[in-house]
Amino acid sequence: MSNRLINVLVPVISIILGLLVGAVVMLVSGYDPVAGYTALWNGIFGDSYAIGETIRQISPYILAGLAVAFAFRTGLFNIGVEGQLIVGWFAAAYVGMAFELPKIIHLPLALLAAAAAGALWGLIPGLLKATLKVHEVIVTIMMNYIALHLVNALIKVVAKGGFKTDKIHDTASLRSDFLSELTDFSTLHYGIFVALFMVFIMWFILERMKLGYELKSVGFNENAAQYAGMSVKKNIVMAMVISGAFAGLGGAMEALGTFGNMSTRAGFTGIGFDGIAVALLGANTPLGVVFGASLFGSLKYGANNMPNAADIPIEIVSIVIALIIFFVASGYIIRVGLQRIGKKKEAK
Repeated sequence: MSNRLINVLVPVISIILGLLVGAVVMLVSGYDPVAGYTALWNGIFGDSYAIGETIRQISPYILAGLAVAFAFRTGLFNIGVEGQLIVGWFAAAYVGMAFELPKIIHLPLALLAAAAAGALWGLIPGLLKATLKVHEVIVTIMMNYIALHLVNALIKVVAKGGFKTDKIHDTASLRSDFLSELTDFSTLHYGIFVALFMVFIMWFILERMKLGYELKSVGFNENAAQYAGMSVKKNIVMAMVISGAFAGLGGAMEALGTFGNMSTRAGFTGIGFDGIAVALLGANTPLGVVFGASLFGSLKYGANNMPNAADIPIEIVSIVIALIIFFVASGYIIRVGLQRIGKKKEAK
């Protein structure tokens, strides 16, 4: 069995197993799994409005997944995507509301501000890892909490004691009347195109640039990369900065497209943490991340229809989604099983 076939089969089998076990949970709990999954399907593809909202939900997941996948590909584990996304959200919202500029300048400036904020939040664990050998997992986890509470404090300052920033100007908005009307007035915006463009950027950096070759080399083997004349410290910092920039742009999707502002938060958005599973599902490849984000975005939005249409409690819905994610995250076990089956067939 070829590796390419295994790479295709692993996520497919993972999703099917998740759906099957989720059906068993619904059945044991006294609910109709057919009605539940029908409601889930309709919540995702039921009409043009649902499709528009689902695509809108996918955009930040693509960027969060890219952030995690980029770090993985360069030998780092960036758990701080959530915090980098939050600071990017705030930076985009602030630039969007504080300045009045032509759209051709304002929108790119707001996107760049979000990317820069996320990059800055990635720079700190990158520097600590490169200079003091502080493990990036510990630092990025802590940075998530710092980002949450720092941004909450900044929102109160900007809103003069309020709990949310003012709405961004139209010149900084990703909203699209065309896409909205096309999808029965959903909140679908141009962010999906930004996200897909960044998929290309990640592929180009890793596969077509000398920088990407060095980043991957350092991730594979620091000693060999250093022996070949590469700067290990510089590449570690650069990898975290680029990863953070992807995450910051994920925050911009919420600030400039979905909400148009930012409110104080009692907890995390969850998008950054889900980005880990998105990256794993996509085998840390740019195209794979698109498929992984599509799954997560679809489940997250479509599941909202299950309590109303199938009378399934939200707790059961959360368990079903968690089971699907669990089996997706357990893809390594399925991969090993498929490889053993393939070897037995070859031996015969």
